[in-house]
Amino acid sequence: MKRWFIVLVSVFALSGCGYNDFQRLDEQAKAAWSEVLNQYQRRADLVPNIVATVKGEAAFEQETLTRVIEARAKATSIQVTPETLNDPAAFEKFQAAQGELSGALSRLMVTVEQYPNLKANQGFSDLRVQLEGTENRITVARNRYIEAIQAYNVLARSFPSNLTAMVFSYQPKPAFTVANEAQISTPPTVDFNKK
Repeated sequence: MKRWFIVLVSVFALSGCGYNDFQRLDEQAKAAWSEVLNQYQRRADLVPNIVATVKGEAAFEQETLTRVIEARAKATSIQVTPETLNDPAAFEKFQAAQGELSGALSRLMVTVEQYPNLKANQGFSDLRVQLEGTENRITVARNRYIEAIQAYNVLARSFPSNLTAMVFSYQPKPAFTVANEAQISTPPTVDFNKK
């Protein structure tokens, strides 16, 4: 009788420890992260076509193109592995490189507004639409990743599953952050009296 009691207590203890939940949520986080990487790669693949189309405009600023090319090279040079999800420093480095590419592409699109021939180019217009769609897909993929790691991190920090996390070394995963958080948290100054 005592033996059955120990077995029964062990089964209930193991079923409530959250080990299987960690496995499920870790796999969901990895799948969501893979989709983020997939969309970042899609964007990186569009950049050479955009640059080639823009180069056709003779007066276009070479410095802007150079920044885009360099940002793409930096973003694609960072090796991303599943361990990146568990390494906040590597995750931040990857995120910073992607942020630089986003910024360079934004500057490129603003600069393009000054070139009517380029804006009228159907090939460039198609590439621009693809880039905008990809940026939207990146946002959706990042949101799904954020939701996946939120569920994982709540499990890793909640009692009693946090005990399982300590035993099996399940650390909370890093979330996406905003690179210029201080800048965007400061409200813009609007002065209607300036001429």
